[in-house]
Amino acid sequence: MTVIQKKPRQAAPVPAAPAPHAAYDWQRVAYLMLVSRALDELEETRLVPERKVLYQFSARGHDLAQILLGLSLTDVHDAACGYYRSRPMLLALGVDLADALGSSMARAGGYSDGRDIGVVFNHPNVGGATALPMCGGVGAQYTPTAGWAQAVEYRARVMGDASFARSISVVMGGDGSVATNGFWSALTIATTQKLPMLFYIEDNGFGISVPSTFQTPGADIARNLASFQGLHVLSGDGCDPQQSAALIQQAIAHVRDRQGPCLLRLKVPRLQGHSFQDTQAYKSAATVKREWSRDPLPRLRDFLVPASLSAHAWEALERSAHEAVEAAREAAEARPVSDPQQVTRHVFFEGEPQLRGGQHPEGYVPPPVSETPTPAGQRLNMVAAIRRTLDHELAVNERVALFGEDVGPKGGVHAVTLGLQEKYGAERVFDTSLSEEGIIGRAVGMALAGLMPVPEIQFRKYADPAMEQINDCGTMRWRTHNRFAAPMVVRIPGGFFKCGDPWHSQTNEVQFVHSPGWRVAVPSNAEDAVGLLRTALRGNDPVIFFEHRAMLDAASARRPYPGDDFVLPFGKARTVVAGDALTLVTWGAMVERCEAAAEGRSVEVIDLRTLMPWDREAVLASVNRTHRCLIVHEDLGTAGFGAEIAAVVAEQAFLQLDAPVARLTMPDIPSPHHPTLMEFVLPSVARIQAKIDELVGF
Repeated sequence: MTVIQKKPRQAAPVPAAPAPHAAYDWQRVAYLMLVSRALDELEETRLVPERKVLYQFSARGHDLAQILLGLSLTDVHDAACGYYRSRPMLLALGVDLADALGSSMARAGGYSDGRDIGVVFNHPNVGGATALPMCGGVGAQYTPTAGWAQAVEYRARVMGDASFARSISVVMGGDGSVATNGFWSALTIATTQKLPMLFYIEDNGFGISVPSTFQTPGADIARNLASFQGLHVLSGDGCDPQQSAALIQQAIAHVRDRQGPCLLRLKVPRLQGHSFQDTQAYKSAATVKREWSRDPLPRLRDFLVPASLSAHAWEALERSAHEAVEAAREAAEARPVSDPQQVTRHVFFEGEPQLRGGQHPEGYVPPPVSETPTPAGQRLNMVAAIRRTLDHELAVNERVALFGEDVGPKGGVHAVTLGLQEKYGAERVFDTSLSEEGIIGRAVGMALAGLMPVPEIQFRKYADPAMEQINDCGTMRWRTHNRFAAPMVVRIPGGFFKCGDPWHSQTNEVQFVHSPGWRVAVPSNAEDAVGLLRTALRGNDPVIFFEHRAMLDAASARRPYPGDDFVLPFGKARTVVAGDALTLVTWGAMVERCEAAAEGRSVEVIDLRTLMPWDREAVLASVNRTHRCLIVHEDLGTAGFGAEIAAVVAEQAFLQLDAPVARLTMPDIPSPHHPTLMEFVLPSVARIQAKIDELVGF
């Protein structure tokens, strides 16, 4: 066992191992380990061959230390996020065996109601430590767990809730995951913010077939991080009961006592293949033999028998574990397959709150709202309108937190958050490290812990590194069958401005629309921005709030502030101009150009305002009256959102059409930088007018 301190490669004295009963109920440890082994055996010998379990990952070798870890999470606000070999930890948290097996068999109920792989765990455990919803991607668990740790501190310090004062966040990962962006981003967040977070690394020497020498130099992440400032590093043998217990207790105490984050690396053997189908042909016979010689189960028996348990008592535990697993199998197999008619439910909030995540499960009731604006004062540009809305929501809701790159003293690169940190403090409006994955992943964890995070991504293109977290967040409610959700509002400026370029001027809103579970707002003016933003901040779904750069200070987008109670429902379009000859559908910065193009023509201009959901009824009602449809958007033509609108119109209003459904978009190229080139490819007023005339004269 090695304790690695701040100086590189310097080991501190080994902490004294606890007596067998000092910190743990070792009989409980033994029982849970025997249950875990019985579950693995049942799946491998019966359920997988019978094709009742389609994905199986054995935890043999990882199980002992995981159980000790799970039994150490005793605070009601503790949370852990595992990966596909983490079932022993779930057992220690008290997950129902029938749920565990039923989830592996994709039956009704359980972790996902049959929607997700059975090894993708979650456990709301209201009133106890939570197993956060894990993801299928390696390394995706790190930054949301850092977000939970930050939320724990936020709720204790900002919200004054003393029950969070000693809560911790634990992330579990293998040696392969230490090479991922998520690991390094979370490490930066945890150490720079001194978060109560434990990085629990189970090093079995292989990432599927790739040895850990490819993941970190020398195959020892603990040694390589020995000099990482602000990180307490521990390393040892995860097969030794006493050493594992001592290290886990030391790591937990370090984090609970608010001494900063800790990384605990335990060497464990992976006694089976990566998955059931993995033959481990890449391992030599000597390697396999050496791994089995380290099996923690006989070590645990030797540790307990006869010092604490008799051989007869151990055999009784074995029988009890097998009987419990067999009873769980019968219960799991008796469960039906989930009703296919229900599989489309819970993509979005449907009125039934999730068990964990967001404000609503904790009794949040939004203040009274009105869909009728009460305009007062001078016309504001969109920047000032968004800032004023954020200001008000920060004032009335202590759960709201704003963060991102440069949002603090600078006030954001577009000045939207200017002055808010000075007013509300650096714990509620704060800058982050330069990692979009870290920004969104952190927001996921904060949302799961009951906050309303408002992360900013500086430009649309910069959201790309965060797309794994964005996708995982959006599917969370659906894939956990409404057990978890992570409502947030992600503010993203984008689109052209005075010039363009491939990095700051992208729109590509359709990518978010194609990510299930996200609502997408694209306001074209200050009043709509206020109403949609307030709806998002008080809602119960994750929202992409798109702030078009060309509209932030555009004269056409300025409106009087519509009041602190004003909201706009998503999916309700605005008729900008009425007309009878053609329906023109658009959003964002194109609204201004389409309105100008409609002058002198009987054209009905519809501003969708939101793309998920979008107002099909308004568009179809207009097309049924005008018999023509033109869709104008800034994004590329191929597979842009206009194609979806065109398909719906062609399918549902075909017999009403007097002309083909048409689109006017950017060509399939990045945004050019020089203003002349940029304007050449953008839909211009003249080109829109020409297309209107062509369709009306068809």
